[in-house]
Amino acid sequence: MSGEKKRVLMVCLGNICRSPMAEAVFRRIVKDQNLEDKWEVDSAAIIGYHTGKSPDPRTIGVLKEEGITDYKHKARTVKKSDFLEFDYIFGMDKENIKDLKSQVPENSKASIELLGSYDPEGGDIIRDPYYDNGDYGFVECYAKCERSCLAFLMRKTNEEK
Repeated sequence: MSGEKKRVLMVCLGNICRSPMAEAVFRRIVKDQNLEDKWEVDSAAIIGYHTGKSPDPRTIGVLKEEGITDYKHKARTVKKSDFLEFDYIFGMDKENIKDLKSQVPENSKASIELLGSYDPEGGDIIRDPYYDNGDYGFVECYAKCERSCLAFLMRKTNEEK
């Protein structure tokens, strides 16, 4: 991989459940694989319902259960500049992808994809657990994000060899 870091943006509707979960998971995998000098990650929302807020407490709870105790984030919306600065923009569902593609400027360098499309267990949608009672949906979201992020990162790392 060249000396310049590859940049990944995780996106969901409100940026308090799925996309911050995916960001934290990707960041940990990058650290565990000693790839911090090659990859950078952030997350954002389609709609600014929660701009400036921290992730859902259930997101933080599941991350802590998985050993990610130092994650901090404030929700923000996708900006036009994100399409110019990030190499990969991952939506969590088909509506996210549709909304992202409607915002793409002409000179975008970002590849827009479903993060879940990398899940080796199949199924390309990472379901929104926001309206669930309890944290089971968040546990499922974590597992799918972890499988998808790891598979994506391994594929891209192998392509560079």
